[in-house]
Amino acid sequence: MRVIVFFDLPVLTESNRRDYRTFRKFLIKSGFMMVQESVYCKMAQNSSVADIMVDNIKKNKPSEGLVQVLRVTEKQYNKMDFIVGEKTGDVLTTTERLVIL
Repeated sequence: MRVIVFFDLPVLTESNRRDYRTFRKFLIKSGFMMVQESVYCKMAQNSSVADIMVDNIKKNKPSEGLVQVLRVTEKQYNKMDFIVGEKTGDVLTTTERLVIL
């Protein structure tokens, strides 16, 4: 399963820009990878883990702007069509897990 976060945040004031940077850093520290500007994606093992991710996003959302979350299965995600440009290797596309003990 994939959790995809779309956000459109204002950057008119210094406070807005700080909120934008803070939210973006939160996503990166949480393991989300950038797919496009303002679109981040992360793999989830199951729907329970995805629910926890969404709850964490809600807790760290900025006070202004629009943040949307979409949950899709791996099969749906892999059917994504690239109309312009090409797929890069920056996004993890396997279901393999890395365990560090």
